[in-house]
Amino acid sequence: MEAEFGQAVRRWRDRVPPEAAGLPTGRSRRAAGLRREELALLAGISVDYLTRLEQGRAAHPSAQVVTALARALRLSGAERDHLHRLAGLAPPGPQTMPTEVTPSVQRLLDRLAGTPVAVYDAAWTLLVANPPYAALMGDPSGWRAEERNGVWRHFLGPGSRVRLGPEERRGFEAALVGDLRSAAAHYPADPRLGRLLADLRAHSPRFAELWDAGTVGRHAAARKTVDHPHVGPVTLDCDVLTVAGSDLRIMVYTAEPGSPDAERLALLTVLGTQSLRG
Repeated sequence: MEAEFGQAVRRWRDRVPPEAAGLPTGRSRRAAGLRREELALLAGISVDYLTRLEQGRAAHPSAQVVTALARALRLSGAERDHLHRLAGLAPPGPQTMPTEVTPSVQRLLDRLAGTPVAVYDAAWTLLVANPPYAALMGDPSGWRAEERNGVWRHFLGPGSRVRLGPEERRGFEAALVGDLRSAAAHYPADPRLGRLLADLRAHSPRFAELWDAGTVGRHAAARKTVDHPHVGPVTLDCDVLTVAGSDLRIMVYTAEPGSPDAERLALLTVLGTQSLRG
């Protein structure tokens, strides 16, 4: 089964043109499809692990890895389900949180290639981030498992580059807990969400306090200051769009045209994109 899984990944990798994934093309390319390192970057896994998967030397990839590969390879629903079965996993069902970036959402990402954009599931687990977002908030390609969840990173992990005052922090935490409560109500049988909630309640007294208090809220539009290590503070408008029918969250950062923040955003995007591709 591992060999069949690897063969399927290689076959589908060969059919994805790099420009469809927002990657640069050049005359030196020998393959029409994605290079192995490009697919690894898009899926958020290491090149070594992808190599072992393709060669049938890595057994039992997690549902998160298979979902990330299906998304990066732009598989149809039937192809995604087939890849799950080849990995020995049950395909995503109606009681689990949607994690598929639909073609329409992917087209939106492609059109916003110069704007920091990320897509999260209903529980704030990062599904895909474009290069400008990675340049702004830090490259997420090395994040694994719970590290990709924004709620876990805030309460138990390293946090983010967003600057939060005491009042902003309270509002932000209430919104995160409220969003997670809403996700739990919509997807009560989702095992990943259940494990995330158990971990947060067991190890974060602050999260447990807010959860037990019935805190409600919703993370939506806000004006945020990002402390970037190379260009300094950048104040941006952050808008969160929800995809009807899938509960995916699209987070978009923009700056007022012609402002110093717009100049800093353009600079860090160029620097970060060069670093990611270098």
